[in-house]
Amino acid sequence: MPQSSASSTRRFALQTDTPLGPSGPSTGESGVVGAVLQALDTFVADLLAALPNLVAGAVFLAVAAALVWVVMRVVEFGLVRAFSTESPVYRDFVATVVRLFLWFGVALTFLSVLGLDEIAASLGTATGFVALGVAYATSDMIADAVAGVYLLRDPDFNVGDHVETAKVTGVVTSIELRKTRFEAEGDVVVVGNAAIEDNWRQLTDGSGGAEAGAPPPADSLSADSTPTDSPSADDSTPTDDA
Repeated sequence: MPQSSASSTRRFALQTDTPLGPSGPSTGESGVVGAVLQALDTFVADLLAALPNLVAGAVFLAVAAALVWVVMRVVEFGLVRAFSTESPVYRDFVATVVRLFLWFGVALTFLSVLGLDEIAASLGTATGFVALGVAYATSDMIADAVAGVYLLRDPDFNVGDHVETAKVTGVVTSIELRKTRFEAEGDVVVVGNAAIEDNWRQLTDGSGGAEAGAPPPADSLSADSTPTDSPSADDSTPTDDA
């Protein structure tokens, strides 16, 4: 009897130490659910804390968009009034540059409104370095664009003019911001504006350089051009009839 009671006691102890049912897996699942709930609580708390900044940022974007629209209308109207005789490409280029600067300032201010001043400062610094790199990589494009601005404003360089450059001689068919098209001997030749603006010459008669109204060369006059309609000595001598 004592042995049987001892064995039953050991079995009872083993049964109490062993978890009954799916208690192990339920503990792991409850840990995952708890972590998810905690993450959601943290997200909601952060969202509620940032809600005033988000509302202020949304209001700022709406006001900034309206101001940018008004400023661009004024800039475009001023460009049309100031450069009414210029090509639309020149006005579009200036308007695009102004619009980019305005929206870049809006973006940095928006980050500051959200409380991300450090990110705004870092973004401004990084943008400066990126701008330097882009300017170096696109120096040829920038040179063509700047030369195009000068050509578009040059009253002596127009579509239809016969122009001689270092690369081509032909009739100007179109002037764009970065390039100019010529018609030379039936072909269309495209030349970068930087290569044109450095050295070009207008040919007024389209014959290769002689200016219109210039006197013909001296060797073009021959002896055959001497007038022969003057009366001769024999014709001018009167004859008496017998």
